[in-house]
Amino acid sequence: MIGYVTVGTNDLARAAKFYDAIAAEMGTGRMMEFETFIAWGTPGGGCGIAATKPFDGNPASVGNGVMVAFEAGDKDQVDRLYAIALENGGTCEGAPGPRGDGFYAAYFRDPDGNKCNAFLMGQA
Repeated sequence: MIGYVTVGTNDLARAAKFYDAIAAEMGTGRMMEFETFIAWGTPGGGCGIAATKPFDGNPASVGNGVMVAFEAGDKDQVDRLYAIALENGGTCEGAPGPRGDGFYAAYFRDPDGNKCNAFLMGQA
């Protein structure tokens, strides 16, 4: 249903470092790149993510209640994605662990403050 998700950034180079590392762990890379926009994913391979400087020229800001969720292959990958996020300028919003019946997740923010998580459904 969702083709891709875009988050705003005020520092594209910093966002690129963060999402390059996340994408590498997910087994993908950049699929589009322009002066103000980078997209990660595999064309035709499901949902991707993009970081962009806002088109209107105003500073990027975080959407309250907005979150990007990365579906992991197993609990170890949830843990790795969380560690990668923190190693690349992200901040903790909730360490990896069970979050209810059959849901294992870790929550973090990217360097611009956009909220993300890595999760595994059905194997907590």
